[in-house]
Amino acid sequence: MQASRPHVLLNSSRQAYNQWVKTLRSIAVLAAAVGTASCLFQLEYNVGGTVTGFKGTGLVLQDNSRDDLRVNANGAFTFSSRVAKGNTYTVSVKTQPSNPAQTCTVRDGSGTIPKANITGVVVSCSQSGRYAYVANQAANTISAFSIDSANGFLTPVATFASTGAGPVALAVDPNGKFLYVTNNASNTVGIFAITDATGALTVTEFSVLVGTSPAALCVDPTGRYLYVANSGANTVSAFVIQNGFATPVGSPVAAGNQPVALQTDPGGNFLYVTDFAGGNVTVLAIDGATGALTAGVSGSPFGAGTGAVSIAIDPVGSFAYVANQTAATISTYSIDLTTGALTASGSPLSTASAPQSIAVDPAGKFIYAANVTSNNDVASYAIATSGALTFSSTAVARSLPVAVAVDPSGQFVYVANQASGSVSAFTVDVSTGALTEVTGSPFLAGSGARSIAID
Repeated sequence: MQASRPHVLLNSSRQAYNQWVKTLRSIAVLAAAVGTASCLFQLEYNVGGTVTGFKGTGLVLQDNSRDDLRVNANGAFTFSSRVAKGNTYTVSVKTQPSNPAQTCTVRDGSGTIPKANITGVVVSCSQSGRYAYVANQAANTISAFSIDSANGFLTPVATFASTGAGPVALAVDPNGKFLYVTNNASNTVGIFAITDATGALTVTEFSVLVGTSPAALCVDPTGRYLYVANSGANTVSAFVIQNGFATPVGSPVAAGNQPVALQTDPGGNFLYVTDFAGGNVTVLAIDGATGALTAGVSGSPFGAGTGAVSIAIDPVGSFAYVANQTAATISTYSIDLTTGALTASGSPLSTASAPQSIAVDPAGKFIYAANVTSNNDVASYAIATSGALTFSSTAVARSLPVAVAVDPSGQFVYVANQASGSVSAFTVDVSTGALTEVTGSPFLAGSGARSIAID
């Protein structure tokens, strides 16, 4: 028995060693399993946003060239497939709408997934303009016209009483359902529902109180928020809008000296406000969840020119343009898409006239400026890839052209003539941007035609 003890000890050591190896292997397998599980359960988030202006059928969106989403109505959308944190997403239009045919474009549609859902993608759909609306400041009325999509001819629908005194600015929401009107003399905004089949207007909210002497307004790209420039109070008022009614968001925010024009970037992240007396552009950040405005954009306000009276932003949000009426110039800026800050592109372009209103065509190829001079004309400028402007041509409008608008298809340009109470209509040469007056133009609107909006 004693002679066998070394063998017993040796066997015991081997068994312990084998058990130790098995334990190590088990730990390694468990670690690998945990690692695999951590990959399987990595954080994933939704990708979505808002569709506006959609009127037909057949719109299909796609994310990352694989996840298709058929859209049936305006409003919020979310793709069914989630995307892992740190991975990229790219939203595109797979199939454009039909019946009626429309063109939909995507804003803020790509990026890298943070540790949150993506909700800020904006899909904007448009077609040829159907209706034109003119605010007649002296008559306290709004003229409505239907647009012939073949030749741009305007046919009167009716004339409607404004909901206040001195209507000076108009805006149509992205879905084409409501018309918003600033009444400068009564310090209110009126809201009208647009009858889809005829263009006729019906009052939904008679008079929304704003600040002193409201001069301009705009609706954000999602159609959820309304902003009003109060030129007499040097502020901007913000509202949440739903079903034709407006609810104030916080208190009015300071915006320069005599703010008279405002515009959001295509993504609805920033609001740009020009002030006539100060000759500057104030940039305000927009809270996408509430519509609230905050100051503090680095460098704001940005210098423009004397009598900064109108602002336009190109369709992709790369460039901003400001018409300086008193200085007879147009200022050009590049836009930082992340911060909203503006960088001036050289010296302002001399126009040898007094630009009162400017608008960019939907393709971002041309700018049109209504000039309040003895020539009473509207000028065309080509936009280079750098954002720089090159003068193209002018077309004669009528007495005191004060507002210009381009229809969503880019085929026609319309100008409100204040002194003659009329609208001049032009067809656009898509190659050069040159304008040719439509047969039958100008079209009679009302006394003191001050602003024009296209649906």
